[in-house]
Amino acid sequence: MRETWGLLDCGYGDAATNMATDEALLQWHSKGEIPPTIRFYGWNRPSLSVGYFQDIKKTIDLTGIEKHQCELVRRLTGGSAVLHDKEITYSIIVSEKHHKIPPSVNEAYYVLSQGLLEGYHLLGVPADFAIPERELKRDRSAVCFEKPAIYEMVVDKKKISGNAQTRKQGVLLQHGSIPFEFDADMLFDLFLFSSEEKRQRQKLAFASKATSINDITGRSHTYEDMRDAFLRGFQDSLQIETEIMTLTNEQKQYIDYLATTKYRAKIWNEAKNKTSRSI
Repeated sequence: MRETWGLLDCGYGDAATNMATDEALLQWHSKGEIPPTIRFYGWNRPSLSVGYFQDIKKTIDLTGIEKHQCELVRRLTGGSAVLHDKEITYSIIVSEKHHKIPPSVNEAYYVLSQGLLEGYHLLGVPADFAIPERELKRDRSAVCFEKPAIYEMVVDKKKISGNAQTRKQGVLLQHGSIPFEFDADMLFDLFLFSSEEKRQRQKLAFASKATSINDITGRSHTYEDMRDAFLRGFQDSLQIETEIMTLTNEQKQYIDYLATTKYRAKIWNEAKNKTSRSI
């Protein structure tokens, strides 16, 4: 008999609420109040999420944020900044001690990302796992989609999703960005470069490093198309059933509180964090 996990489809939300919901789910699962959970959501406005350790003063162009009226939010997870715009985002919340979760970071990524691989294949996308070359380890970029990391998805060596993970309170949280398409002009306006020439050079090179589902398939996908494909992918790869979750009024109020007091707060979003188990 398959184990039953929770399924939460939040639809489109603002950046602070999206990140607050992930943290709230992590807390509730740690307390045993909810089962392991798969969540899908989108973004009301273009939003830049920065990694837990990222120093925005050194990497993010705040004038670009203002120009494009983007929301800025710091994630619980590590990694580089991600522009969330025309995409679907997933989260997986599960105990570190769950029998399906390996203790190794890379192995855990591999197990959970199998669902992404299956979802892409259901959408007709010939995705595969990326194995980073040696130079990728030497040259870290502030722009997440410029290069793949181990166990992320690529098509023809071009990155098609960005994933991040953290472990807190005995719970693993993995979430990831799955773009329908990219706005390269907006993306490269959001980062600091040593010169305008370098910005333009890297923007031109971007097309050879990253791609999206719409570009690969030549057709437009909807949020619902993507949700259904990746949900089935996770169900099949993890060998689980899912049951729709409905948040209580009390839970919604706590998410609103966390969004207001933390994820909309300048002290959280602009301060560089130094201690975490984020990856």
